[in-house]
Amino acid sequence: MVGLFLVRHGQSTWNAESRWQGQADPPLTALGEQQARAAAERLATGAPIDAIWASDLVRARRTAELVAEHLGLSVQFDARLRERDAGEWTGLTRPEIEERYPGALAARRSPPGFEQDEPLLARVVPALGAIAAGGAARVLVVTHGGIVRTVERDLGAPAEAVPNLGGRWVHADDGGPHALGERLLLIDPDEVSVTVPRSI
Repeated sequence: MVGLFLVRHGQSTWNAESRWQGQADPPLTALGEQQARAAAERLATGAPIDAIWASDLVRARRTAELVAEHLGLSVQFDARLRERDAGEWTGLTRPEIEERYPGALAARRSPPGFEQDEPLLARVVPALGAIAAGGAARVLVVTHGGIVRTVERDLGAPAEAVPNLGGRWVHADDGGPHALGERLLLIDPDEVSVTVPRSI
């Protein structure tokens, strides 16, 4: 049995502006880098992490690199761990979405190009299965809030917002994740940026 800790990246510039990111590639803010370093310090005091994987988007990549540097590990990247594609909402704030797509957020209607759960899981689950088959017992997977929430929902958990450097342990094998573990926040809550539910 392998433990995969799926963790959302540090605050990005678009997180700070409450913009939906999807697969756009904004960098971390200075606060986001501080969050990653604080998370690394906490991880260093717990049970050892054996390997680190990350989405190749820069906000996840940089978060993983900062943690890896502190833990003395390398990072492996997989594009299948990228955030959900937000389609036409990419780069928009909630007020902008409401103006252009009135009522869509409240009704949970997705825009053209928005990646639904089924295709998202079709790429993410095999990626997590391959990571689980890699031989490490405890793996940090730096990814995105939409990925964490979708995997949680697929395993029966309610949908809840994931703060920066928050995440969920899942038990996995080469077939992918199959049981939920603990939800954790790796940094002091006062250091967490404001998170808007369903923004990605």
